[in-house]
Amino acid sequence: MSPIASTSQPTQNHAVKTGPPTIAATEETDSDFGKANGDIHYPPMGFGKHKPRMLLMGMKKSGKSSISNVVFRKMAPHETLFLEATTTISKESMQSFMDFQIWDLPGQIDYLDGSFDADSIFNGVGGIIWVIDAQDNYNEPIGRLSDAVLQLSESYPDIKYSIFIHKTDSLAQDYRADTIRDVMQRISDELFDNGLENPPVSYYPTSIFDHSIFEAFSKVIQGLVPQLPTYEALLDTVAASCRFQKVYIFDVMSKVYIASDTTPSDLSAYELCSDFINAIMDISDMYSWDRKQDQSPSERGKDITAQTAESMVASARGYSLYLREINAFLAFIGVSKEQNFQQEKAMVDYNIQTFQDTMIRVLERG
Repeated sequence: MSPIASTSQPTQNHAVKTGPPTIAATEETDSDFGKANGDIHYPPMGFGKHKPRMLLMGMKKSGKSSISNVVFRKMAPHETLFLEATTTISKESMQSFMDFQIWDLPGQIDYLDGSFDADSIFNGVGGIIWVIDAQDNYNEPIGRLSDAVLQLSESYPDIKYSIFIHKTDSLAQDYRADTIRDVMQRISDELFDNGLENPPVSYYPTSIFDHSIFEAFSKVIQGLVPQLPTYEALLDTVAASCRFQKVYIFDVMSKVYIASDTTPSDLSAYELCSDFINAIMDISDMYSWDRKQDQSPSERGKDITAQTAESMVASARGYSLYLREINAFLAFIGVSKEQNFQQEKAMVDYNIQTFQDTMIRVLERG
């Protein structure tokens, strides 16, 4: 790996755009995700053998299907009002940086009942997302959740639990904070009273009408990525060398980021990056083309159709954004508050190219 150079010179505020914007989606196996939108499909590119599965669980009408459709099917939030109730297990497959599945389990059925084959559902599950409707009475959902955690922790101790305290956007600010604290406290007390100390449980307030649901899913998926410490170390190095305030690796189709540097999260920066990806995807739908997957690096350097997509925007709500495609599935985005970013772009390009080459090697090794 070549050493990453550091930047130091002041720069001018100027927006440029180079390279073909060819970031695109991949084809599913168990559903028609991506096909209805006319997306461009690429074959898998050796992203390892780690194929986790996640379950969406919770009571009926808690919002599980709406979450799945907004995040993985790009459905507009207001369109989820017309979704029918889920009556069977709904499976969403996603081929991206790693292959994984999301299973949406109907809330009216207790799959922990002895009449069901628990191994066929819970064996091999990396994480369970339990959705609680914050606008409804949550005593019964908390009881069902506690029973599930207690039963599954004995037979499947490696499962991680993520609690989505959902539909918090319509609650008043003060009441919202009190509701979130109350739900967290009740779950902790319920598990502690039943002898389960320090359970692997995380909490996220979410809504499909803002970016909080994507932020929460990002954190959940990061817990299933075995190479996460490696990614974070690489991103910390890039952020320091290029003087980025925040850097991400995004799955461009779902707008979920699989890794970021270790500085505190900045929701406003994430929202800006998410909107940036939307714009790139819209352009990609119109102007992208199929690539040759078997070219050597020297051949790709001579073939303009094989170049990776790159884009930079200055003065977007006070930020400068730098995007570089890593492969057909992932993109690097750096967020900078430097007023003059353009003059350092050559150095940034060199650093990001080094990072991209390293990331591709890490992904190929799985």
